[in-house]
Amino acid sequence: MAQSPFSRRTFLAASTLAAAPLILPSRLWSAEVKANSKITLGFIGMGTQNRGLLGGFLRMPQTRVVAVCDVDTNRRENARKIVDDHYAKESGAGAGGSGGCQAFGDFRELLARKEIDAVVIATPDHWHALIAIAAAKAGKDIYCEKPLCQSIHEARAMVNAVRQNKRVFQTGSMQRSMKEFRVACELVQNGAIGKIDHIEVAVGGPGVPCNLPAEAEEPGLDWNFWLGPAPLRPYNSELSPRGVHKHFPNWRSYREYGGGMITDWGAHHFDIAQWGLGMDSSGPVEVFPATAPNAQSGVSLRYANGVKVTHTAGNGVWFFGSEGKIFVNRGKFELFKGTEQKAASTKECDAMLAAFVKPGGVQLYHSDDHKADWLSCIGTRKKPICDVEVGARTVSVCHLVNLAYYHGQRLAWNPKAEKFVNGTGNPKWLDVTYRDSWKL
Repeated sequence: MAQSPFSRRTFLAASTLAAAPLILPSRLWSAEVKANSKITLGFIGMGTQNRGLLGGFLRMPQTRVVAVCDVDTNRRENARKIVDDHYAKESGAGAGGSGGCQAFGDFRELLARKEIDAVVIATPDHWHALIAIAAAKAGKDIYCEKPLCQSIHEARAMVNAVRQNKRVFQTGSMQRSMKEFRVACELVQNGAIGKIDHIEVAVGGPGVPCNLPAEAEEPGLDWNFWLGPAPLRPYNSELSPRGVHKHFPNWRSYREYGGGMITDWGAHHFDIAQWGLGMDSSGPVEVFPATAPNAQSGVSLRYANGVKVTHTAGNGVWFFGSEGKIFVNRGKFELFKGTEQKAASTKECDAMLAAFVKPGGVQLYHSDDHKADWLSCIGTRKKPICDVEVGARTVSVCHLVNLAYYHGQRLAWNPKAEKFVNGTGNPKWLDVTYRDSWKL
C-alpha cells in the first residue's frame, strides 16, 4: 500500500475501481426458500457492529455464512477466521479446519458471487446507499444497519431499488423488535393516554464537519476505498481505528460519514415516535429550528395532525397525551394516567395492554428477534418489521432535524413529494455529493 493517501498510484487505483459499474448481473431467485436449504449470507463491513451481527447469524441453523468483506485486511481476515473456526468446531474439525469462508476487499466482488442469497451491511453510513442499491440490483436480500443513509434522496433511491428488484430489506432499527417499544406504541395508537399532544425524543446533538489531523496510515487498510464517495482527506484513527477494535468508532459524529447522534441514536428513537404516530409512510409537514445558536437540542417537528415532536437532551422517548404519558427506552417502560403512575417497569407491559387495549384494538407487527424476522421474511417474501420504507422515512426525519440545526431555518415539508415547499429550504440539501465516479 502507498505511503500516503494522496499518492498518484493509490489515487489512480481507487479512481479506476470507483469508475467500474455498480450494476452487477442479477440472479433470478425463487419466490420461496426451498425446504431444508440454508440462506447463504455475505457480510460487508466487519467492524464491531457487524461482528456482533455475524455471531448472531452464525448461531442460526437456517443460515450459512460464506463470505465477508472489509477494506481493512486485519478486520477482514479476523472475520474470516471467526466464520471458519465456528464451522470447524461445529463439524468437529477443530479450529481453523474449515477454510470455507471467502474474504473480499471490494464489496462488488462479494456481490458478484451467485451462491450468496443475502447480505448484511454494517459499514459507515456514507457507504450504505451505494452498497445496498448494488446488492438489490445483484439480486440479494438485504439487512442494512441504521441509520439508513446520508441523505433524503439516497433514502428514496434505496426504496426504489429494493422495490424494483423485489428484495426483502430489513433496516437494523432493532428497537422495533423489543417488547417495551412495541407495547408503548400499541398503547399510544389505542388511545391509552388519550389524544397525543406532543412527543419528546431525547438523543444527542447534530453532526459536525470533520477537522481531524492527519496520522500515519494503518497498515493493511485501503484508506481511499474506506472514504469511497466521501471527500478525500488524510487518515485518522478516530474514523477507522487500528486493527480489530472493540468499540464503536467516532466517524458517526462527522457530517461527511454520519449525522451525529441525531442520525445515530435518532434512527432508533425518532423511529419509535414515527411508529407511535402511525407515520411509517409519511413524516412531518414543518420543521422549526432551535432558538439558541449552536444549539444541541430544541429543533421541533409538526405533523399534519397537529402533534409536535421536539428533540431534547438525554436518551429515550416521551409520549404526552390528554390523559397521561408514556416513557420508553431500552429496558425501561413507564405509564402515567393523569398524575398516577400505573407502570414503572417493562415487567408490567402485558398488564398495561390488558388494561388499556380493548379486544379488536390496534395490534402492531410483533417481532421478538430482528434477525430472525428478516430470515423468516426471506422465506415468505413478505416485508419485515423495519422494511426499507420504514428506514427511509425515519432517516428522512433525522436529516430534516439536522438540516434545521445546520441552516437555522424554518422548513416547510411535503412528506408525500419529499421536497421543501412554500419557498423554504434548498433542494441541494436533500443530496450529498460523491467523489470521483461514485454515484447512485
